[in-house]
Amino acid sequence: TIIDSFEKAEDKATYNNMPTAFLKIRKNSQDDSLRILEQVKGFIKHEQQGLPEQVFFNLTQDFTSIVEDRIALLISNAWQGLLLVFAVMWLFFGTRYAFWVVMGLPVSFLASAFILAQWGISINMLSMVALLLALGILMDDAIVISESIGKHISLGKTPVQAAIDGTMAVKNGVLSSYVTTLCIFTDLLFLSGDIGQLLFTIPAVLLSVITISLVEAFLILPHHLQHSLQHASDQPLSKVRQQFSRYFEKLHLTVNSWVKKLIIYRYLFIGSVVGVFVLSVSLLVSGIVNFSAFPNVEGDLLQARVLMPVGSSLAQTQQTIDKITSSIKAVNKQYQNDYQTPLIQGMTVHYGMNADAFEGGAHLATVSVDLLTAEQREQSINQIAELWREHLGIVPDALNIAIKEPVISPAGRAIYIRLQGDDLASLSTASHQLQNWLSGYPGVSNLMDDLRPGKPEFTLNLKPGAFALGLTAQEIAAQLRAAYQGIEVLETAIDLETYEVIVKLDDASKDELADFDYFPIIHPVSGHMIPLVNVAKIRATRDFSRIQRINSQRAVTIYGDIDAEINNTQAIFQDLQNTFLPEFIQQHPDISIHFEGEVKEGPLTRNSMRNSMMMGLIGIFALLSLQFRSYSEPILVMANIPLAFIGVIFGHLMMGLDITMPSLLGFVSLAGIVVNDSILLVEFVKKHIAEGMSPHQAAAKASSERFRAVVLTSLTTIVGLTPLLFEQSPQAQILIPLATSIVFGILSSTLLVLFVVPCLYTILEDLNIVQIKQSDSL
Repeated sequence: TIIDSFEKAEDKATYNNMPTAFLKIRKNSQDDSLRILEQVKGFIKHEQQGLPEQVFFNLTQDFTSIVEDRIALLISNAWQGLLLVFAVMWLFFGTRYAFWVVMGLPVSFLASAFILAQWGISINMLSMVALLLALGILMDDAIVISESIGKHISLGKTPVQAAIDGTMAVKNGVLSSYVTTLCIFTDLLFLSGDIGQLLFTIPAVLLSVITISLVEAFLILPHHLQHSLQHASDQPLSKVRQQFSRYFEKLHLTVNSWVKKLIIYRYLFIGSVVGVFVLSVSLLVSGIVNFSAFPNVEGDLLQARVLMPVGSSLAQTQQTIDKITSSIKAVNKQYQNDYQTPLIQGMTVHYGMNADAFEGGAHLATVSVDLLTAEQREQSINQIAELWREHLGIVPDALNIAIKEPVISPAGRAIYIRLQGDDLASLSTASHQLQNWLSGYPGVSNLMDDLRPGKPEFTLNLKPGAFALGLTAQEIAAQLRAAYQGIEVLETAIDLETYEVIVKLDDASKDELADFDYFPIIHPVSGHMIPLVNVAKIRATRDFSRIQRINSQRAVTIYGDIDAEINNTQAIFQDLQNTFLPEFIQQHPDISIHFEGEVKEGPLTRNSMRNSMMMGLIGIFALLSLQFRSYSEPILVMANIPLAFIGVIFGHLMMGLDITMPSLLGFVSLAGIVVNDSILLVEFVKKHIAEGMSPHQAAAKASSERFRAVVLTSLTTIVGLTPLLFEQSPQAQILIPLATSIVFGILSSTLLVLFVVPCLYTILEDLNIVQIKQSDSL
């Protein structure tokens, strides 16, 4: 029988049930993703015009359009934040004054764009996030200088003299604040792990922007402010600003009175703050606030990865695919009935492919479904996946059907456990035992391992005497291979097609076991035919389809997913180690267990971030020790950092969020930000003591004088990030923990620093830790 067919029948794909060929487009690190997407769409539109009616171009598995949505989201939040920052500045300073302070933002952004281009950093999601964070952060220096100039103009000085004196009065504190911020962000450039490499962009962008903003604040802003003061000196305040000023002054007086009272009851107050800090730490340790390595980000592509028993025919795999496609169509119909719009935008089936199987063959297939974008659909991708599983039910013919997003989180797989040992049977038993336990946790899905039974096979051993007949194992194997797998005897061309002529046994001659037993072996010399069973022992066996070795030792790897909305990876593995693993290790003493993926990557980056923070804090302490000529006063300044941690924990609790790597990055960033207010506060305390005041009076007066600047710098940062904090878009889920840490951290540190630093200063004076000298000066 002569058959004209493709080389491998399983190497095929369909798109919306039509035969399909795919053109995959990838880009290098230098080209612009959105520009390439635009060109691809233009190419499709142009080429479609010249194609036959039955041939179509379709754009599928588009991972770039979502980038456009994310950038649009960030730009929208940036504009909202910028307007809110300007509104706050206007309430405090007026239109002209606020305009020149806010103008430092675009100047810093544009100048830093040139620097970032030299570093090879493009405009992407993370760099946009960094610029969004910079909206409030980089204005701190400008606000401190402008507020100081405004104070000096109120003393009756000329605009020029006020600009000079105001800038010089805070130069030491501003420079120290910049260097402390530099200490923290520089160390964040060297985070370890894949997550650390991903987050590298944020500190790099912030460093460039903050450095340029410092130059602008010292060399450009004072000139603009004195020019603004010359033209605005006679303009009356608007009613809104007058009303705001009255309420703000009342708040100022109230806070000042509370500072004086709390200085009297300083030990009780500091003890209460320490208690709140301990409570916030206990929320994290007890698991009330959980830790996750990385927040989930909604995608627009969902896959069903099918693994049939090895040896399954293409027809059997196609039957399973029909069940899978029917079930997702049922989900689509239900969604369309509920929301009057189709959920599925396109569906692709790839046969012979499964990214989780690490092998090929007719027993594999992948169904890829293009969904409505995350911005448009009413259900999360995890909800859609769960509905798909419910409609599909149990498919007994399949070994595993994993319904999941194709993209792996930067933190790695949620469940990635490697077992290593010498005996494959023991490894297989242990793997299934562990998978059964993991499947009992809510939210766990798509469990599988890479140690699976292979095809049923026959193992042949030559009988005694076969060699004497002139037959070798190599000769018998060659004849069997040619008969059952075929041998190429000719390659020819017909028109433009190249054909390989392969000769092998007809299917009807090899579909019975007896056909194999009595397969005729042709003697290489005499040409006589000898039945296979006469020269070889035939045993039916079945081995494993794939054996993996790690460091020369056999290994089996278990994979799985965890729905972050239902359960927490850290909590699952903590319970696994406490309840299951002790007995498991006793049962399998020869098997070692290694955790990979998120469980390994999370602590790696977290420890790296902790070390970076410690190095940054050591740098801050050394700098402040030189500035204050004291080893105790830097502790006063750095006391603001745990105050910020209180806000970070309670902020995540109120927002219903897990602590993630972006959250920790936000907190570590706070360490370089929140100390800025404390530096100037301690500077002013020392200044008033040098003028002859008692420590109690100096602390209260410094808190009163710094109230306006502290509130203003914190308020601009908070309002700049507030739009992002309450963003409902699924694409913002990676950003909200970062914004939560900064907003709530600054909020708590601002509320407490005006009270805690004066109280701590007087306590240290009570204990003679701070040496008070009337001759101390700035």
